Amino acid sequence: MSSSNSGAAGGAIYGLGILGALVYFWQQADGFWEHAWSVVQGLFWPAFMVYEGFKALGA
Repeated sequence: MSSSNSGAAGGAIYGLGILGALVYFWQQADGFWEHAWSVVQGLFWPAFMVYEGFKALGA
C-alpha cells in the first residue's frame, strides 16, 4: 500500500524555508527597490545558495 501524499511534508518544509527567507531578506532591506529585490531573493533563495556555493568552490 503506497501513500499518494508522501511529498507533502517536503513541500511544507520548502514553503517554510521560502517564508523564512522572505522575512530575513525583508528585514535586511532598506528602501523600496531593496524590498522588491528581497521578494525575488526570498522566492529564489535555493538558486542563489547553489550559485554562491559553486562560486566558493571555484567551479
